[in-house]
Amino acid sequence: MKKIAFITGATSGIGKACANTLAEVGYNLILCGRRYDRLIELQKELNQQYHIDVHCLTFDVQHQSEVEKAIHEIPEDWKTIDVLINNAGLSLGRDNFSDASIPDWETMMQTNVMGVIYVTKALMPLLLQNKTHIVNIGSIAGKEIYENGNAYCASKAALDALSKSMRIDLLSKGIKVTAIHPGAVETEFSLVRYKGDHEKADAVYNGFTPLSGNDIAQTVLFAISQPNHVCINELTVMPTAQASAFHFHKK
Repeated sequence: MKKIAFITGATSGIGKACANTLAEVGYNLILCGRRYDRLIELQKELNQQYHIDVHCLTFDVQHQSEVEKAIHEIPEDWKTIDVLINNAGLSLGRDNFSDASIPDWETMMQTNVMGVIYVTKALMPLLLQNKTHIVNIGSIAGKEIYENGNAYCASKAALDALSKSMRIDLLSKGIKVTAIHPGAVETEFSLVRYKGDHEKADAVYNGFTPLSGNDIAQTVLFAISQPNHVCINELTVMPTAQASAFHFHKK
């Protein structure tokens, strides 16, 4: 029987890379996202390339009612979830605290923190039943606070604390919890952060080779492939040209 992975934010970036990586090693997938057309396109690609089964759920992790409705409707055959990858997340703006937008802050907190809580809590009966391995995709921004990072850094620091709390609280349940904290990854992340400004987004990665979504997907695969008695609590993953949230070597 094939294992099942549940992935949020699966339509692009790290989530899509995780879908491809896990499909390649034989996982069946529950793919979640806001963009139905992208989910269906990815479903067809993975079906054809890897001959796996894919089930799609369309919802926005910001909204508890949407999350609970979608998860309540998971078919019986899909309830033996082996891995949960809480990947959905975003950054909006790179403004000084005095100038930043409260609606942007609210969207980041709702997506990056409450979205993880809503999804994980709604799935909890299935996670307990299956001893599901939970993987939360954090960020170096949750470890090292940087200028004009304000609410994004706060959201990822909260996710870091939440991951540690899950690990402690679920310890007696036999559930592994892993937090992956990437540095600079070239995905749609910067394009979303800079609200469609391609010039600003591209400039983030000038002068060095950033991580790719696939690099993080391979890290996730490493973490979930450990023996039952081994749990990778957390990993921070950087490009070779990045030493911290602040230090880069650019040519």
